[in-house]
Amino acid sequence: MHAAAPPPDIVAALRRMGLLAAGAKVPAGQALAGGVSSDIWKIDLPRGPVCVKRALARLKVAADWQAPVERSRYEARWMRRAAAAVPDAVPALLGEDAASFTLVMEYLPPATHALWKARLRQGCAVPAFAAQVGCKLAHIHGATAADPSVAPDFPTDAIFHAIRLEPYLLATIARHPDRAAALRALAEETAATRLALVHGDISPKNILCGPAGPVFLDAECAWWGDPAFDLAFCLTHLLLKCLWTPPARDGFLACFAALAEAYLARVAWERPAALEGRAARLVPGLLLARVDGKSPVEYITAAPDKDRVRRVARAKLAAPPVRLDQVAGAWREELER
Repeated sequence: MHAAAPPPDIVAALRRMGLLAAGAKVPAGQALAGGVSSDIWKIDLPRGPVCVKRALARLKVAADWQAPVERSRYEARWMRRAAAAVPDAVPALLGEDAASFTLVMEYLPPATHALWKARLRQGCAVPAFAAQVGCKLAHIHGATAADPSVAPDFPTDAIFHAIRLEPYLLATIARHPDRAAALRALAEETAATRLALVHGDISPKNILCGPAGPVFLDAECAWWGDPAFDLAFCLTHLLLKCLWTPPARDGFLACFAALAEAYLARVAWERPAALEGRAARLVPGLLLARVDGKSPVEYITAAPDKDRVRRVARAKLAAPPVRLDQVAGAWREELER
C-alpha cells in the first residue's frame, strides 16, 4: 500500500465528526482493497490509525448496479446493535457523518486480524473457527429477535431488495427462466419473513480472524428480516471455496457442517428446523446467483466449474431440500464425479 492524501470530502467528514481538528494538517492515508460498494481508507489520525468507509452510489461491478448510499446509516445501527449483543463481534464505531455517508471505525491490523477469505484461499479450513462464526451470528440474531423494538430502526426493505434480492435471486432468472418460479418464491419468502436483525453480507471477505474469534464487517445490507439469509449466504461461500482451493475441499465441507450445527443449536426464537429449511432452500438460489447473477464470485471462471455449480443449484431448486446436509451432500457428490 502506498501513502496518499485522502479525498477532500473524507477529510471534511473527519473534521465534522471532530476526529480531525479544523486547522490540523491533512493526514496520510492508504486506499484499501475491499468490497465493491465503498471507498475504504486507512488514515493515520493523531489518535492513531482508523478505517474510514464511504458508501458509493454505483457499485464497482461490471453490471449497472445502483444502491442507496443511505445504507451507511443502517450499517452503523447494525454495528451498535451487534456490539451490544456480542461486544467483540465488530470493530468499535468511532464516528458517523450522515452528510457524506461516511463511517469511521477502529483499524484492525492484518497481523492480528487476518481476513478469513485469505485463510481459506490458503487452504486453512478450521471447523472450530467456522463454529465460532455460527455461534456469534446466532447470538446477534437471538438478541435482536428478543427485542422487536429494534425493527423500526431498520426500514430497509427497499435497500435489501436493491442490493440482495434483486441482483442475486431475481437477476438470475434472466439466465435460468425455467427456474423463475423457484427463484421468485425464494425472494418472496425471504422478503416476507421478519424475525431478527440481518447483516446481509456474512461472507468470508467480511469476517476477520481476531484474537477473540470472528469480527464481522460491512453490514451495508442491514435489514429486519429473515436470519436464515445470513446463514445461507455464508454457507454458500464455503461450498464455492471448494472450487477455489480444491485440496481443502473436505475441510471446507467440515466448516460448512460446523458452522451450521453451531448456529442451529442456538436458535431459540423459532423452531430450528423451520429456519434450517429456509436456509437450505436459499443456498441453491445463492449458488446459482454467484455464477449467473449480477455479482458473480471472481474466482470461479472456468466453464466446467460454473457448470458444476449450475447442475447442483438447478437440481435443488427443482426439488427443494429441507436440510442443509442435503445440499452439502449433493455438492460433495458433484465434486467427486
